[in-house]
Amino acid sequence: MLSAVVRSALNKHRALWMPAHSAVRAMSSSAGPTSPYTTLAISHPAENITHVELHRPEKINAMNKAFWREMVECFNEISSDPDCRVVLVSAAGKIFTAGVDLMDLSGEILQPKGDDVARISWNLRQIIVKFQETFSVIEKCPKPVVVAVHGACIGGGVDLITACDIRLCSQDAWFQVKEVDIGLAADVGTLQRLPKVIGSRSLVNELALTARKMFADEAKSCGLVSRVFPDKEAMMAAALELAAEIAARSPVAVQGTKANLIYSRDHSVDEGLNYMATWNMSMLQTQDLIKSAQAAMEKKSPKAVTFSKL
Repeated sequence: MLSAVVRSALNKHRALWMPAHSAVRAMSSSAGPTSPYTTLAISHPAENITHVELHRPEKINAMNKAFWREMVECFNEISSDPDCRVVLVSAAGKIFTAGVDLMDLSGEILQPKGDDVARISWNLRQIIVKFQETFSVIEKCPKPVVVAVHGACIGGGVDLITACDIRLCSQDAWFQVKEVDIGLAADVGTLQRLPKVIGSRSLVNELALTARKMFADEAKSCGLVSRVFPDKEAMMAAALELAAEIAARSPVAVQGTKANLIYSRDHSVDEGLNYMATWNMSMLQTQDLIKSAQAAMEKKSPKAVTFSKL
């Protein structure tokens, strides 16, 4: 239950959320996933925003073979779509995801092809690398990705959200690095990205080695998510408002910011500054800078500026 202060703040800003609530209702995918995907539903709830919804609610959004392929296809398409400036990821049904669909993938993982140990190992490595790309493609996407989590986010779900740029959740959300419970080390991103997301090596070790659940309040306190909302509806409305704020800014500035944040995460300060200087020696020549500066001097919102597609 939210405190009286938070409830008051929510009521104060309710008027700001109402347009987003209408868009959230429009995002409803009760009719099922959009072709050509069978595990994802794609919609465009507002200008320059693409909504990607995990959509296997009858299977609690377990990640089957089709999902691992379709995520790569979907985000590759989004990356090259000039009409998309920001991506919102969420899930249909009662929970975000139950993680890997072990029944669907057991044959490929437990019985890899090959005539001897070397060939079996080589083929298994290719399978793992292919699965890793399913979430790396989110991080590689030049458009910022906002993920909104409700209910359980288990195993592969943690791999997915740690590849996103901004993470929000509802009060009923919980997170679990489940892999040690099924006899393996997480191998598609959690062990590499989670330490850089929450900063505490001790906490990461605890979560990864015990598979204990982390609930919403702890997830916020450690930095896994930036905001917690009372329910899914409020979360989706706020997520859409946030996506709209990002989409209103210059795509040159936004995509350049994402690229440099990721580069700086993996390099020294000096290397990051050098990369930034090289980046901006061309990007500062954009007309977006002049348009944005003029709007600021005229005390106009960025939403009043028309930027070219990128």
